[in-house]
Amino acid sequence: MEPSLDVKVGDTPVLLRKIQSPIEGQSGYDGSETSTSLLQTGYRKTENARPFSVDTIFEKNIDIPLRDGTILKADIFRPDNGSRGRVPVLLPWSPYGKSGRGMTLGMLPGRMGVPEDWLSGFEKFESPDPAEWTARGYALVHIDSRGAWDSQGYLCWPGSQEGRDGYDVIEYVAKLPWCNGNVATVGNSWLGRAQWYIAAEQPPSLKCIAPLEGASDLYREIHVRGGIACTPFLEWMMGNLRGRNPMEDPVAMLKKYPLMNDYWRDKRADISRIKVPAYILASYSTFLHLPGSLRGFEDMPHDKKWLRIHSTQEWHDLYQPSTNDELQSFFDRYLKGVSNDWESTPKVRVSLLGFNQVRRFPNHLPDTLFLVSRTYQYLQPNIINKPFPTWPVPETRYQRLYLHKDGTLSPDFPTTPATVSYQSDVDCKQMGNDPEEATFTYTFSQRTYLLGSTKATLFISCPDADDMDIFLQIRKADAHGNHLLNYNIPQSDLDACGVPQDKVPLLNTYVYLGPTGQIRASHRAIHRELSRPHYIQHEHLREEETPRGEVVKVETSLWPGGIIFEAGESLVFKVSGHPMYLAEFPTLRGEFKARNVGKHILSVGGSRDGGEEGSYITVPLLKKL
Repeated sequence: MEPSLDVKVGDTPVLLRKIQSPIEGQSGYDGSETSTSLLQTGYRKTENARPFSVDTIFEKNIDIPLRDGTILKADIFRPDNGSRGRVPVLLPWSPYGKSGRGMTLGMLPGRMGVPEDWLSGFEKFESPDPAEWTARGYALVHIDSRGAWDSQGYLCWPGSQEGRDGYDVIEYVAKLPWCNGNVATVGNSWLGRAQWYIAAEQPPSLKCIAPLEGASDLYREIHVRGGIACTPFLEWMMGNLRGRNPMEDPVAMLKKYPLMNDYWRDKRADISRIKVPAYILASYSTFLHLPGSLRGFEDMPHDKKWLRIHSTQEWHDLYQPSTNDELQSFFDRYLKGVSNDWESTPKVRVSLLGFNQVRRFPNHLPDTLFLVSRTYQYLQPNIINKPFPTWPVPETRYQRLYLHKDGTLSPDFPTTPATVSYQSDVDCKQMGNDPEEATFTYTFSQRTYLLGSTKATLFISCPDADDMDIFLQIRKADAHGNHLLNYNIPQSDLDACGVPQDKVPLLNTYVYLGPTGQIRASHRAIHRELSRPHYIQHEHLREEETPRGEVVKVETSLWPGGIIFEAGESLVFKVSGHPMYLAEFPTLRGEFKARNVGKHILSVGGSRDGGEEGSYITVPLLKKL
């Protein structure tokens, strides 16, 4: 009998919703029967799939029990070593499906630049490929997490429950006769963020982790960033999950509990409890994971941690040969005890983006998926894997730039009282050309690097409403004033997968515009304990008054960026009433609805009652690397 679905976090009841059941023949689902087979060297799942290069034992739909009696389903791929010894386990954790079920790269245009014949087709979404890693001497255990597919229980969102489940699975598989007792967690996105919670439980057999981009505070970083709920994306995610029992419903929880409570605190991983070595990835292009990855590195209380901020996109980077080779060095060191000088790897390696495209919009942009308007290539290479001793980079200089009435940014305070306004409640499509965005520009006189988090201090009012949803963005402009784009995936890789330049999707996964921030004015209270000198965190404990027409001071941080500026190029700071990053998927365009009504008025100069009212940003700059 399955455990009760009466779910609480602390004293807070967890609301559940129905989920679509798995159906044979849909989403790769082929039943729940247990089986064991040998995938011989050369075996291909499909004609175009990567072959296995070693004999591999495939155990399908095995049962793994948890401490509360719940049974999870797992697939295991392990090299057929015979008497040659036991192997360590790589454990990717998510509800997305195992061994080719559910979400796959094949659902995305051009497979994110990853050719079909690079992968076996057995890979769990956002996870290393079994054919790659059995050949490297590792077993992969693909879990369907609690409530997913044929696993029992309710489908839970990341938090302490997933941490406890991960502990139990790790200790179970570590004792299997073919395992050497050493386990690592690995993977992107959900598979990354689950690792923070699992590692915080300190399972004895967990020897290292590889969160390859993962949020670590779901309220502040994804669900309610800046106090503004992101329900369209959550609804999209939940619509792609499968299971036989209800799932935790974060959208309903947001509606019932919009402020911080025990439930949402449970969604913030306690990084200080993580004691094992960690290989952490981050990228600027994600609108989900960057702060979580960086907090994971900053808050981990030991020095066996490595951070790499790469220049592409998480799904593309995951399958690159260089990534596989580097992960093997890390895993060999901590799962096999190989003396391979891994510890000499620089603690922090950072990529900075040159931004490589300019887009010219026609007067009437069609509602289209692609970058079909005139483009030209702007050749400025990225800087890749620049080593630093730590993060944030110690040499960073924080430059205050004031917003001016004429649309410029300047170190000089604007003494004359002035305002700039924008209409906050226009419809937005998140395609990079929405209207009503206040713009301020600073032009560099020499090569300069933005590296880190920009902080915004705004004096702002609204005569038409009692609250404001405020959205921020930094763009790079060339010497002619053109706002530049960063293509996240090398065009040569997209070409190889059948996506020419004029068919690159205008979506956040493929095209990055620049660092963003957002804040609901009533959520502006700063959490002094969680904040750092370089990054502001908010309390979200109450909604502060924002009386109509009254100027309020709002301070918040944009997500980190890494941008190269040449002499004559410009930093463009934008403020609006709608998100300015591109939508993640086409169905999300136009779905985001802010709380705004009427005009927002920025104070950009002068003083009142002896205090300055000049809005400004504080930008992290380096003159040299």
